[in-house]
Amino acid sequence: YSPPWSPGTAARSKAPDVPKSTIEPRMHKRLRRGQLPIEARLDLHGLHQDQARRELLAFIQTRAGRGDRTILVITGKGLKKTGYGALAERGVLRHMLPRWLNEPDIKPLIAGWEISARCHGGEGAFYVRLKRANP
Repeated sequence: YSPPWSPGTAARSKAPDVPKSTIEPRMHKRLRRGQLPIEARLDLHGLHQDQARRELLAFIQTRAGRGDRTILVITGKGLKKTGYGALAERGVLRHMLPRWLNEPDIKPLIAGWEISARCHGGEGAFYVRLKRANP
């Protein structure tokens, strides 16, 4: 327990935490090694939050309907230079993606997600594993 006046309180987000939805460890290892194909990519760079959310929803629904299982969603790292070489982390899309993946419209289609390997964008991209389509 940390009291509301603790020093770390200001640094924490005021929004509730989103539960982590992970991909199975063996599957994640195969993705990182390039042994499992990524069937589609969605790049959200440069989009506003509402545009990015709409694009993500449409993309996931389309890909799930086609029977794809593994996609890569690129959000960008969201690092901005603030002056004197200092970096400030602002990654709104990177921060919001896990929340969007847990929304009622999308969650039933998602089997899990993880931050991607460095070769696929590192912390600026996510592997998203879709559930199998019902026959």
